[in-house]
Amino acid sequence: MKKIGDELMLVRLASGSPRRLELLRQIGLEVDVYTSAFDEVSGDNAEKVVAVNALGKGQVVVEQVGSEIPVIAADTMVVLENEILGKPFDSNDAAAMLRKLSGRVHRVLTGVAVFYKTQNLVEIVETKVWFRSLSEIEINAYVATGEPFDKAGAYGIQGRGAVLVEKIDGCYNNVVGLPLTRLYQMMAQIGVKGF
Repeated sequence: MKKIGDELMLVRLASGSPRRLELLRQIGLEVDVYTSAFDEVSGDNAEKVVAVNALGKGQVVVEQVGSEIPVIAADTMVVLENEILGKPFDSNDAAAMLRKLSGRVHRVLTGVAVFYKTQNLVEIVETKVWFRSLSEIEINAYVATGEPFDKAGAYGIQGRGAVLVEKIDGCYNNVVGLPLTRLYQMMAQIGVKGF
């Protein structure tokens, strides 16, 4: 692998998420994007779902291009008590999710999978997020921005949705979609060095 001072280290991202791409670039990686054709699973056990989806997305890309270059895959979910809140279908669904989250604490879970040569590793990272109480005017105004539509739980903490969040307990980048510190540790654990 390339050392500090050389060219950027190349990784393959098994995701079309612009947020994950930006996070990987933020830590100095060169990223080739491969949108995985994996058919995501669903279910009531959020931890199991994010782990299976992350592994599945990564495995599809590994089967296409191999894993001599590290492959990174992830799946993120918002969980309120025992209810999984995915990406909203429309503005009514987005507003309904935001009403549920208003004034409450929820969990953001990300399953992260790393594939490198003959090894792979998957872990689940959790961050707790507290929403402040939101008015109907605030909910409708936020939905009208269009920001909620491609995001689990109908909000983006890295965008305008930042003003909805009172506090978090855990990794901020996990809420964005990729826990960078844990990813770094996982990559080192399976032998990826030099970035």
